[in-house]
Amino acid sequence: MRRYSESIAAALNNFLTKDNWKFFFDKEKGIFCFGLSISSKIKKVQYYVQVRQEDYKVCAVSPIGAEADDHEQMAKMAEFVCRANYGLNNGNFELDLRDGEIRYKCYVDCAGSIQPTEDVVRNSIYCPAMMFEKYAPGIVDIIFGDLSAKEAVDKCEDDMEDAVREALRRALEHRQSTDRKVVRLSRRFGSSGSGEAETVEEPEQPEAGPEVLEKQGDPEDLEELAELAELEDLEDPAELEDLEAPEDKENPETDGSF
Repeated sequence: MRRYSESIAAALNNFLTKDNWKFFFDKEKGIFCFGLSISSKIKKVQYYVQVRQEDYKVCAVSPIGAEADDHEQMAKMAEFVCRANYGLNNGNFELDLRDGEIRYKCYVDCAGSIQPTEDVVRNSIYCPAMMFEKYAPGIVDIIFGDLSAKEAVDKCEDDMEDAVREALRRALEHRQSTDRKVVRLSRRFGSSGSGEAETVEEPEQPEAGPEVLEKQGDPEDLEELAELAELEDLEDPAELEDLEAPEDKENPETDGSF
């Protein structure tokens, strides 16, 4: 007897198929598994999605983890995970103290016969990838470098803020360029009704410095858009050992669609 919701499984299957994922589904256990390539120091993560009667959980597992016999490294990684998790809105990192495995987990409650929409499924699948892209450099620095947990987290979050500021700067430059084109076209084709070209004043162009960027929105608010509720472990992690992982899916962000 299957102990999972077939309708929830169907919603997941429909999204993964429509979104061109290569995946394997264990019909007896209700578990999807697939890989995803990401743009970070950790190049790919392995996904396990467990469907149950009234919910499902998404776990993305890092291919590298802390050395379980290195107590100092394990302590640093545990602190890193706690610091990274603080303030996250959806999901959390987990560190297995038995073997050093690191994963990110999301949970979707479907109680009351609620079926997950395509957007809900998409967010639950892509959230772990986004979090690994953000925090993978810190994980690597702790395993192979000599940064403290605080330094590693600060570095990841500072890099994200820099990326947001750069995106805002480019958006501002694009808008200013568009404004200048509109002015030139107005001067060329505008008419005052007397046959003479209208005089259109070119808007003042502020410098794209910090003062301008701050007016476009708080980077911390934008960062929260990428920060994806606290979940339980998979029923039995040992059940996953014999599942065959299909080929990785290319991260849509690498081709501009993510």
